[in-house]
Amino acid sequence: MSVSSQQSPANGLKILMLHGFTQSGSLFHAKTRALEKSILKAFPSSSLHYLTGPLSLDPIDKPGFDPSTESQNSFHSEAFAWWRRVDDGTEYRGIDKGLATIASTIKEYGPFDGVMGFSQGAAAAAMVASLLDHGRREAFDQAVSRRSNQFPYPSSFLDVDGKVLQQPLKFAIEFSGFAAPTDLYEGFYVPNIKTPILHFIGSLDTAVEEARTRTLINSCEKGGERIVTHPGGHYVPSQKIWLDTVTGFIKECVAGTHELKSENVDNAEDMDVPF
Repeated sequence: MSVSSQQSPANGLKILMLHGFTQSGSLFHAKTRALEKSILKAFPSSSLHYLTGPLSLDPIDKPGFDPSTESQNSFHSEAFAWWRRVDDGTEYRGIDKGLATIASTIKEYGPFDGVMGFSQGAAAAAMVASLLDHGRREAFDQAVSRRSNQFPYPSSFLDVDGKVLQQPLKFAIEFSGFAAPTDLYEGFYVPNIKTPILHFIGSLDTAVEEARTRTLINSCEKGGERIVTHPGGHYVPSQKIWLDTVTGFIKECVAGTHELKSENVDNAEDMDVPF
């Protein structure tokens, strides 16, 4: 299922929007109205496609779920994921279905200019950016040749002629992102992701700690990444300074003026936006 906030994208952008664990496309849409408004103001006629992960979750999957205070019916109607992590954390069960859902949207509505994601959706967004990078299919083949248990390049990202679905994305934006364990998913990160990525880190985020996001950052091509720390927790920040940061980064990437320089900003008040 895809919730699309769109006008005619004749001269606008097409952006994939990927929700976090236990959310849905419609819930993520509701939580990012300010971000949506800011993007549509900066890029009129753009199209934001809010997808819903294919895996419906059980109440027990929700961190901190309390059956005495929460309705199981309401949980089922809102809680989805792109994959489930097995107990030891090294395997993402159902990831092939999650990626196939995203690939289906690319086939139907693409090509896309960029992708944004929150938490698990941010991890998925980085994977999508990686899969569309030039040479990534060969990187997966090499990973499999080194270790046969490695996750292969997903066939869902290939067209009927065996070619990658579209050209590389112009940008990716990650809110509380993280990398998958390389025990099985090395192909996504070796070599480093080439797509320019803006990473948001919440200084008070206890769900995805900074060290996990830094692992993803270290898997991105040096100089192509931007890192911003906001003084909040596990959510998509909606204050104007953060929204301007997002639109400034997109403008730079779309215009082809994104410079290959590493920018680590611990406080947005210390930087000028747009970039």
